[in-house]
Amino acid sequence: MQDLGIRVLFMGNNFIRLLKGLGVALKISLTAVILSVVLGILLGMVMTLKNPVTKCITKIYLESMRIMPQLVLLFLVYFGLTKSFGINLSGEISAVIVFTLWGTAEMGDLVRGALISIPGHQYESGAAIGLTKLQIYRYIIIPQTLQRLTPLAINLTTRMIKTTSLIVLIGVVEVLKVAQQIIEANRYTVPDSALWIYGTIFFLYFIVCWPISTMAGWLEKKWKN
Repeated sequence: MQDLGIRVLFMGNNFIRLLKGLGVALKISLTAVILSVVLGILLGMVMTLKNPVTKCITKIYLESMRIMPQLVLLFLVYFGLTKSFGINLSGEISAVIVFTLWGTAEMGDLVRGALISIPGHQYESGAAIGLTKLQIYRYIIIPQTLQRLTPLAINLTTRMIKTTSLIVLIGVVEVLKVAQQIIEANRYTVPDSALWIYGTIFFLYFIVCWPISTMAGWLEKKWKN
């Protein structure tokens, strides 16, 4: 029976289907990460402004994204918007919207933290040697900000990839949905297939996320020295 359990992975195109499902999850997460980085940088710069109105708005947005579970946001966008406003959104587009909203908030806070961590005397030193504000940001502030931000952004990428497992609940055919289909199709002939299918998914996510996490740790140690 145990032998049959592992054999179900290679029956027909089951394993290829799992890989394609993982590809869907990665496509959604990486699209959301790219959008989150771009929008998060802009948000982070806005969050450093001393305007009380922008501070209030960005704080409410940040706290809302942190407090609200991603699953609730997925349901709000996929089921709420489509039912209430007649907007035709696919599960994949809904997922990209939700993870971009969440990722932008997280990225914006990281950018804000990186910007305010630059000592004020570096701005003054740049001005003292005759650099313009643009040159100060280009040659002094931005390189240091990117150095501090890159490992954190990479870690956000791994979190995004893992969190995409929630999209199975809005009907997106990603790796977990494919797994459920395979298990259901073989529940009578191979009743213990779930162990092997979900175990394989565990290793697939590990193979994808471990190098990313390792790179983030390596960069952080390298730039600290």
